[in-house]
Amino acid sequence: MITVQDVFHQFYSLYNESYSPNAQQIKAANDIMNCRTAALGAHVYECEECRNTSVHYNSCRNRHCPLCQGVNKAVWVDQKSKDILNAPYFHVVFTMPSQLQALIYQNQKLLYTLMYKSVAKTISELSLDKKYLGAQIGFFSLLHTWGQDLHYHPHIHTVVLAGGLTKANQWRHTGEKFFLPIKVLSKKFRGIFLHYLKKHYAQNLLSFFGKQEKYADPSSFKSLLNQCYSQDWYSYTKPTFSGPLAVVKYLGRYTHRIAISNNRIICMDKDTVTIVIKDYKNSNKTNTVTLKGIEFIRRFLMHILPKGFVKIRYFGILANRNKKTKLTLCRSLTHSPLYKPKFEGLKTIDILCILVGKDVTLCPVCKKGKLLAVSTLLPEALP
Repeated sequence: MITVQDVFHQFYSLYNESYSPNAQQIKAANDIMNCRTAALGAHVYECEECRNTSVHYNSCRNRHCPLCQGVNKAVWVDQKSKDILNAPYFHVVFTMPSQLQALIYQNQKLLYTLMYKSVAKTISELSLDKKYLGAQIGFFSLLHTWGQDLHYHPHIHTVVLAGGLTKANQWRHTGEKFFLPIKVLSKKFRGIFLHYLKKHYAQNLLSFFGKQEKYADPSSFKSLLNQCYSQDWYSYTKPTFSGPLAVVKYLGRYTHRIAISNNRIICMDKDTVTIVIKDYKNSNKTNTVTLKGIEFIRRFLMHILPKGFVKIRYFGILANRNKKTKLTLCRSLTHSPLYKPKFEGLKTIDILCILVGKDVTLCPVCKKGKLLAVSTLLPEALP
């Protein structure tokens, strides 16, 4: 199987001849290329029975590396499962207009944060409106920046608890249909985002480079805003989940996803990489796209998040400050069973054994003894 690591090994040096990646992109590229290789050092394991030794190379643990997401995703889903209530949930997606994509890319930390803020204000204010629900709900949002072909396409996925807590501390149920009209949701999101974007501009917080430099001029920036105000912003909701267990399974599909997984890479030659894509505009039909290797690298690195950026954010009754009070009350009001995380207190190796369904600490030679870590090897000590 061709992996993202293979593609980087073959084309990253050529990519560097034409492009100037930033510090985070360089770090991600190096981590991906060095993951589970001698470059990151290793641990030596010895069987307690037969004394056979084996060397296991270290993982990079970069959140953009396709080799390092499995355990992290499983632990996150396991932990968040205890917050799930016995109530309907909806998946809502907020997308950005194409006119703003380049500006967002040039101001990632600032405008990604504004996307979260706009989504949170939109959902919170509308759900508190008695015309729709009249209650405080809970939801979490996460940012994705890619489309199927790896083009830059920033959008927010939000999982919304369809029910909430009134001011009288009573649970208000919404029913099986999403309680906020999508057109109202999209219009309000557009208004909030552009309102704060204008504020950022007035405070000289925005940077403009290349083709975006023209928007440093106030009249050009106003024209850009007018274009954005004049069009409908595309937002949509997916069907409700069929019960709390379905929510838990669904969460993992999105929370720790990266721009492309290894299993979507079909083949690679000396110049190109071919990937599988889903054509969402054509009944999700499977298709393939062939990219120049350098272009694959360029598109992949566009989705590396800024250093320290928090990707998953919680709001309303799911916010950390409300978990011990409002969320606990909602659990009681909805008669939701208490889920005990199965990975809590376990070491990474124990979790891995559960995930793969076998004891990975068992010696592969004698099949009897346990493999015990006896030493670490620095990169310079490895061939």
